[in-house]
Amino acid sequence: MGLTKSEIFTDRQNKLAQMMKALAHPARIAIIQYLIKTQACVCGDLVEELGLAQATISQHLKELKSAGLIQGTIDGTSVCYCIDPKVWKQYKEAFDTFFVAYKNKDNCC
Repeated sequence: MGLTKSEIFTDRQNKLAQMMKALAHPARIAIIQYLIKTQACVCGDLVEELGLAQATISQHLKELKSAGLIQGTIDGTSVCYCIDPKVWKQYKEAFDTFFVAYKNKDNCC
């Protein structure tokens, strides 16, 4: 198996790739969409809402929290999750910059 050779890419390229990797699973997208829809901290609703096993959801929550996209607060015996607005803004700005760079040209390819 080859190395990724991330050192040959810019810090910005590596950071953007890490950001995209954090979202690169449909379950994580569904979790983020649910958190956006509810606009509140969510404790135990995700298992019922998504229909995935608790262990699976916990693993995806761990990835999203590790990426900084969500934050958790302890509420009794459970942890409630919500979007981290500061990191969300960073993601939005990075993706906006990435996608706005493309200018459509007629008759290209």
